[in-house]
Amino acid sequence: MAPADLPYLKTNPSVIFFTDFDGTITLEDSNDYLTDNLGFGQTKRRKLNIDVLEKKTSFRDAFWQMLGSVKTPFNECVETLCKVMKLDPHFVEFYEWAKANNVPIVVLSSGMIPIIRALLEKLLGHKPDHIVIIANDVESRDGKHINTPGGWQIKYHDDSHFGHDKSLEIKPYAQLPHDERPTLLYAGDGVSDLSAAAETDLLFAKKGNDLVTFCEREGMPFTTFEDWSSILATSKDILSGKVSVKKVAQEGLEKEQKDEA
Repeated sequence: MAPADLPYLKTNPSVIFFTDFDGTITLEDSNDYLTDNLGFGQTKRRKLNIDVLEKKTSFRDAFWQMLGSVKTPFNECVETLCKVMKLDPHFVEFYEWAKANNVPIVVLSSGMIPIIRALLEKLLGHKPDHIVIIANDVESRDGKHINTPGGWQIKYHDDSHFGHDKSLEIKPYAQLPHDERPTLLYAGDGVSDLSAAAETDLLFAKKGNDLVTFCEREGMPFTTFEDWSSILATSKDILSGKVSVKKVAQEGLEKEQKDEA
């Protein structure tokens, strides 16, 4: 794909920020909440997550089982999540900074577009006009209406073993000559972010989560974050040229190794 055809290059940004949604922009994972409270529960969900990390099953199959255990009508799922989900307290500030500084925000999620859109509108207090959402969708199960018990199922974005291979959205940008493309940043927290982690210049991995474990095991450069205040500070420094992504990643890896020693 030619650079002129890549949508996030239209405003000629210096930085593009790709991010996961659940547990990254929100404090909790909405899909985990549904599975734990309306589906087969936390114990079985955690076992499936570990199976994915240990490559015993695909994320696609594990996630299908998790959401398949939720029989609550879809509209009730959305209503419940809008009541209980909270936004990272610093994300709004990041959103406003990104909008003012020509930094596109692209949400790459293994969740479902209607839920993400509803939560962003509720939590931001307005329609998110500076966020592009690329995610899975929802569809009827067995011809039922999605707002009836057992009436919905996830509709995967692609045929990959992730269900939504997030790297596919980033690759066309990553493959551009280095001096012709923006800096690519990514924030995530879990196993669904594995495919995207290798494609960007710097990965922000949420401290204490599965993604950090994977990055350490694979020797992948990353820096950890606890909330969006540190992501905002680092992104500002990168955009201004105060620091390089390589330096941030190296320091992040060294800090994590030191903390574990």
